[in-house]
Amino acid sequence: MGSGGLELPPGDDGHEGSSANIPPGAVSLARPMDAGSIGPELDWDADAWLEVRTRAQRAGRAYIWLNLVEQRLRAVVAAVLRPVYEPVHGDEWVVAAAGPAGQEWVQRAVAVREVSRRKGYLLDPADDNVISFLTLPQLRELMVQHWPCFAPYIDERRDVELALDELEVTRNVVSRNRALSEAVLNQAERASARLLEILGTGGDVPSARRLPVDAVEDLVGDRYADVVAVHSDRVRLLRQFPAEDIFGGARRLDAVGIGLNLLVQNFSGRRLVRMAEAGCRVRLLFLNPASSAVKRRERELGLKRGELSRSVEMNILHMRRVRAQLRDPGAFEIQVYDDTPRFTAYLVDGDGRDGIAVVQSYLRRSRGMEVPVMVLRNGSKVVKSDDPRALDDSVLFPTYREEFELMWTDARPVS
Repeated sequence: MGSGGLELPPGDDGHEGSSANIPPGAVSLARPMDAGSIGPELDWDADAWLEVRTRAQRAGRAYIWLNLVEQRLRAVVAAVLRPVYEPVHGDEWVVAAAGPAGQEWVQRAVAVREVSRRKGYLLDPADDNVISFLTLPQLRELMVQHWPCFAPYIDERRDVELALDELEVTRNVVSRNRALSEAVLNQAERASARLLEILGTGGDVPSARRLPVDAVEDLVGDRYADVVAVHSDRVRLLRQFPAEDIFGGARRLDAVGIGLNLLVQNFSGRRLVRMAEAGCRVRLLFLNPASSAVKRRERELGLKRGELSRSVEMNILHMRRVRAQLRDPGAFEIQVYDDTPRFTAYLVDGDGRDGIAVVQSYLRRSRGMEVPVMVLRNGSKVVKSDDPRALDDSVLFPTYREEFELMWTDARPVS
């Protein structure tokens, strides 16, 4: 070819036309790729997949909270402002409420609504209105502009604005599919829960007073039976769910385990006395410190002989002192069992549908502080069947409650 023609790069070694002397400025072709590969720039290894899955999980969780907040705020704004503007302006009441200051963004919402109508994006007739196309900041702007209308229903405007400020970072990150850190996600969840409470969502789960209902649990709880939280150990449990939150305000407490340290070591005797005097009925089931099962457990954990039995005995003595201070000792029962310990469970208000339970299984080489913890909420299972026999097919709470009752029947009282 002449000097003006296309100069091909040299081929691979061993092929005709190959040369070790590559002309200056020549660009080599990519080498053949392995079967199944799409190139080093496009392949994702295990770490990359883990990263994108983590991002997606956090973004999905944040989106559920943001969705709930936006729907609730939209309903509140409509309930307060529609009666003011609709009698005069009809279907254009949102445009009138936005006023001159919001003319630009409300007209943009109107335009998006018209495009959605033409293209068939409005799948639900209930969304065929301008307010359904307003974003969270625009709904906030309507509330701020008309705060005197909202003041009778919401105590503190500052609390609402602070919560919405905290959500704005998360909203921007999620809408643009960028990485959301765990700290920002946690902040968004707290702000969302606080804002929903301020906006008066209410709730029909009594145990939410001690264990707030999580948005994800509320929406997809039927996928996970009645397990509402899992912690890798007891330290992480208490960090998010202090003993006062678990046991405070209980009207009934049933506990079974070896030494019941979660209760005894983290909930003072004085607090237990106050709780019992307020009407809480307590049943505590300890492993008999004189049983052979304690000795086997000591060997499993590599403890000195008698170390675990003394610890359990001290906890029992402490609970006996609590019982001795009560006007009605019968409301504070203590028993011991001799069977091999299989789990520890704290059932709070377990006789009703508003109970919670903290459950741990015993592992051979791990102490109770190191074992994973499940938190169950009684009655949180969403049942999609009208058959009453389906209620408890896949829930765990009744299983542990029944096991406790069987063990309690076979146990011996501590005088």
